Amino acid sequence: MSDAAFVGSIPDLYERYLGPMLFEPYARDLARRFEGFEGDLLETAAGTGRVTRALAKAAPRARILATDLNQPMLDTAAGLTAAANVEWRQADAQALPFEGASFDAVVCQFGVMFFPDKAAGFSQARRVLRPGGRFVFNVWDDIAANEISQIVGEAVAGLFPKDPPRFLERTPFGYHDRATIAAALAAAGFAAPQFDVVRLQMRSPSAADAAVGLCTGTPLRGEIEARDPEGLDAATEAASAALTEAFGGGEIVGWGQAVVVSAGAT
Repeated sequence: MSDAAFVGSIPDLYERYLGPMLFEPYARDLARRFEGFEGDLLETAAGTGRVTRALAKAAPRARILATDLNQPMLDTAAGLTAAANVEWRQADAQALPFEGASFDAVVCQFGVMFFPDKAAGFSQARRVLRPGGRFVFNVWDDIAANEISQIVGEAVAGLFPKDPPRFLERTPFGYHDRATIAAALAAAGFAAPQFDVVRLQMRSPSAADAAVGLCTGTPLRGEIEARDPEGLDAATEAASAALTEAFGGGEIVGWGQAVVVSAGAT
């Protein structure tokens, strides 16, 4: 399974366990930046629609086209979204099937880290933007600044010391260097970006829920099963135990940190 493959049971697990904990707080943060927006807005890597729903509320007069590479994610998103100003379409952010200068803004929540060809993804965002449009996306900061994910990653890695799974560090938490991002955006034709560090609390009803979400609702699952086809339950239990040790029983609350990037189309 590739780092960008969210298929099978992953979309439902991703939405149920990770959506409220990791993505909802940052969806609200992104959406507030478009309060009252009335133009044509393209969302790439929409996932299960957390940002889409927040944007639809923040900008009810916007025309929102939400896309994702994985049709199962869009199917889940569409089933959860009743907003009249949203349309859905399967699309690869690295090869968008839209005419140039078609949108006033492009938004992407925690998606660019999964682009195998980030230069293409940025170039496509620039191509479909109208002059003066803006590209707004967020990425996770270093995993060391994201307590819950770091603890789960270390717990799972400890079960496979000779070949530890590194999906979390490699992909979702692996693309946050400001200079690298700024250079890639400049090469795609964007003005110098603004970087905004956003630190928010992550909440999960229990350590078990957080562990299930991260171990079974992401491609980390494939890495675990590749090393031990019967090892998913043990890995999830180890992650849950580590979170319980760190946060105690009941609801767990840990800090997360992301970087919001905003760049104008020159």
